Amino acid sequence: MASGILGILDDIASLMDDVLITSKMATRKTAGILGDDLAVNAEKATGYLSSRELPVIWAITKKSLLNKFIIIPLALLFNFFFPIVIKIVLVLGGFYLAYEGAEKIVEYFFPHAKDHKETEAESTEEDNAAAEKEKIKSAVRTDLILSIEIVIIALGTVLDQSLTIQILTVSVVAIIATIGVYGLVGLLVKTDDLGYKLIRDSNNKGWVSKVGHFLVRLLPYIIKFLSIVGTIALLLVSGGIFVHNIEALHHLFQGLHDVIKEFLIGLVAGGGSRTGNSRKESFFIC
Repeated sequence: MASGILGILDDIASLMDDVLITSKMATRKTAGILGDDLAVNAEKATGYLSSRELPVIWAITKKSLLNKFIIIPLALLFNFFFPIVIKIVLVLGGFYLAYEGAEKIVEYFFPHAKDHKETEAESTEEDNAAAEKEKIKSAVRTDLILSIEIVIIALGTVLDQSLTIQILTVSVVAIIATIGVYGLVGLLVKTDDLGYKLIRDSNNKGWVSKVGHFLVRLLPYIIKFLSIVGTIALLLVSGGIFVHNIEALHHLFQGLHDVIKEFLIGLVAGGGSRTGNSRKESFFIC
């Protein structure tokens, strides 16, 4: 009896060792997409009232975990029965990310004119709550596409392993990705709160107060930087999806550096998606 229990424990330990090794490999493979995920989601998780920042991030984190644990079994099933479906979903997701990236660039250079009747005084709690819900939905939609990419890349590193190792490895990577990305996002958006605390605790005197003022001034620059990086990341991720899943694009412009090539393809796809969407909206308006 004792030898049987020891044997089971030994098998479990061996399995965990294998999962640890494969998880390290998969995490290294997904490191680039995780960096993009951080930049995109940090930009999407900012712009709220200070008291709402962490609740919003927690709401997105829960949805992100749910996204991944819906994607994992579907990815395993489709990879076994219909592997072509994964490629189609990735490409469609790539168009969505490219569209979002192009939309941000257009909005930066040609911002939408605000209604002159709209003022801050007219902004109600209901308006703020509705805007918050819409921004969370947008963040979750983007997270869904990035989560698919993360899960597929992680799965691709363990296709030669047993089904148990595949499931455990992809699940571990999904958890690490979610907690790591949104944990860092939470730290970033609370930078100004830390600054205010340092100023208050030091009675606005000494070097501690100077550090606090620096952190407060730093946050707007962090947000602007993350907005730029997030937009570039959207186009890079989408371009990478197209290049790796569409054979004709994979061999296009072979003299160009991969990063430049993926960015340009993502930008062109996003511009095309945005033009098509604008025409569709104009059609329905007419």
